Amino acid sequence: MTNFILVPGMWLGGWAWDAVATRLREAGHDVTALNLDLTADATLDTHIEQVTSAVVGVSDVVLVGHSYGGLPVRGAADRLPGGVARVIYVDSGPVPDGMSQADMGGPPTVDGAFIPPPSFDPADDPVQFAGLEGMTGWIRARAVPHPVASAVSPLKLGSAAQPPTDLVCTTFSALVVQQMIEEGHPFFSGLDRRDYRVHELPTGHWAMFSRPDDLATLLDSLVSGQPGAGFGQGGGGFDPRR
Repeated sequence: MTNFILVPGMWLGGWAWDAVATRLREAGHDVTALNLDLTADATLDTHIEQVTSAVVGVSDVVLVGHSYGGLPVRGAADRLPGGVARVIYVDSGPVPDGMSQADMGGPPTVDGAFIPPPSFDPADDPVQFAGLEGMTGWIRARAVPHPVASAVSPLKLGSAAQPPTDLVCTTFSALVVQQMIEEGHPFFSGLDRRDYRVHELPTGHWAMFSRPDDLATLLDSLVSGQPGAGFGQGGGGFDPRR
């Protein structure tokens, strides 16, 4: 049994992982889906401390970070050497020391102390929002503004070492991700190359909504050592009415 700690990206809470968490629990795992502090004063360190607190005293921990969630996950793993069995980045990656979320996406659109949620509408961005047809309104109703302070906070690491690492690429192909790694792209330039794997799950940026069944199956396979199933195009869509 694995203790999964699921960390959402910007604008979302632990609820974003509901469908994935249900399937992981059905497979026999313990799952904690974190609600990051999204108040105005929250920084990246605030979120790292939240992840770190969730890990302390728990064995066989696998951290899963989606998008921005990859930064607090990386920071927590750094602060707990030997305390994390594996880190899995979903459409994210281990950025290097000194980098922030804002460095990756350019200047954010801000409203005071917050970054407003995007539209989540596939008509606005068919790549990033792929697979969210019929779910846009449901996601928008629950998404909340994200604190600017956490997006501009630089990641501070004590070491380049990290646990075994899996990269789940959803908007880029595995081949493209491998090329980005070799070229030292900042998304992955903090990667410790001694022990990592790349996996492809084609969909949009929010796979926990568009392909939760397949994402859960993949996560289970990564910790069990068994081949994943159901990773073809399509299928596994999330019905918010469940």
